[in-house]
Amino acid sequence: MLLDPTDEARLRMNRRHFFGRASLGLGSLAMGTLLGCSKEKTALLQSADPTSRLHLPRIAKRVIYLFQSGGPSQYELFDHKPLLRERQGEELPESVRGDQRLTGMTSGQGSKPMAGSLFDFQQHGESRAWVSELMPHTAAIADDLCFIKTMHTEAINHDPAITFFQTGSQQAGRPSIGSWMSYGLGSDNENMPAFTVLLSRGAQRPQPIYSRLWGNGFLPSLHQGVQFRSGKDPVLYLRDPQGVDRNTRRRFLDGLAKLNELRLEDFGDPEIDSRISQYEMAYRMQTSVPEVMDLSDEPDEVFELYGEDARKPGTYAANCLLARRMAERDVKFIQLYHLGWDQHSDLPRELASQARDTDQASAALVTDLKRRGLLEDTLVIWGGEFGRTNFSQGSLTATNYGRDHHPRCFTIWMAGAGVKPGISYGQTDELGYNIVENPVHVHDFQATLLHLTGVDHERLTFKHQGRRYRLTDVHGEVVKDVLV
Repeated sequence: MLLDPTDEARLRMNRRHFFGRASLGLGSLAMGTLLGCSKEKTALLQSADPTSRLHLPRIAKRVIYLFQSGGPSQYELFDHKPLLRERQGEELPESVRGDQRLTGMTSGQGSKPMAGSLFDFQQHGESRAWVSELMPHTAAIADDLCFIKTMHTEAINHDPAITFFQTGSQQAGRPSIGSWMSYGLGSDNENMPAFTVLLSRGAQRPQPIYSRLWGNGFLPSLHQGVQFRSGKDPVLYLRDPQGVDRNTRRRFLDGLAKLNELRLEDFGDPEIDSRISQYEMAYRMQTSVPEVMDLSDEPDEVFELYGEDARKPGTYAANCLLARRMAERDVKFIQLYHLGWDQHSDLPRELASQARDTDQASAALVTDLKRRGLLEDTLVIWGGEFGRTNFSQGSLTATNYGRDHHPRCFTIWMAGAGVKPGISYGQTDELGYNIVENPVHVHDFQATLLHLTGVDHERLTFKHQGRRYRLTDVHGEVVKDVLV
């Protein structure tokens, strides 16, 4: 018996295909914006799926995350501990360390002599925040910053620790935080990706960074981060092949979309929708990406603000300036990674070099956003994956020492949308080894970030392999004390 083609397609649809078609969820709104839907159609998608609405009032329209990969030492930058100087060279008391596990680099080290910072601290601004002499530009904007001095994590090595911050799990494979935001909130600019990534590296022992850190995990591939590079092709595979003009490209994409739509009707796989939207986004980015990467329209005073390195593609300063340009174009999540903060030895020299690379540009970004009226709805974050030990790894001398990884307490700062400016939150003990007041876990940080963007971290979920996942897993509390 001959079947009607429609009936035949239905018979080919298995259980996986059916639930795949039925579970677009929050992604429907994001898909609509990326496909260039009209406001009316986007509104229809949103009203048809109540979970796609913002759960909370949105304060931050965009996030710029300045991730300092390697673990910056809090003792030399933001957590002033004069008692460490007084007790220089003394053994770290067992009562302070407790059952804290150490990495293989210091667990077998017989002596653990405490090491005070070689760099001076002063209090700055009306907030009287303690900031090291290594960060003079950051010190100048202390009243715009919220220092969280009691971040803590379970991860003790770089890769799981960075993965934990970026995905909510120490094991690879989960969606990154930018992908969650793209999935939950969509895009405000149909000509740019919702989630972009920029990389730079210092001269000091850069730890490797893997592209899975901005991957979409089990979310539709539409939501993966797009890396912008400093070379001739900022985004790979964006240029038309030789001999292909815009009109030919347009006709090719139209024909390919029709084929993909036929495939979608047969199988209902949401990834086919993602593929269509990615081709269309790439076509639009052929115009928008060169425009955002071209700094020739920036006046000299902007380069003076960010530093001369901002004229050199691929530097941290240039990436901070690009982050501001992307923020102006309503890119939702802008992720910067700066590598090289892993000072196991020769810390005074190497850390000073890292600070010179990043201090001016980080402060300039906050200042630039503020004067353009963008800071009030842009959240800026600065920090790494863990801190450093208060004792020296290896030999301690009067002028040199190193520090191992320390997950129990470390410092980050935040600025902008919805965050209280000019405060230092949390307190560590006099030796800077343990938290004594207001601990903030990685999941708490993630919950707070999502809260500021209008998302309830407990309600932003995605069903995968029979379980509903979220960025914060089954943990996390919004840190309301740091919010305006």
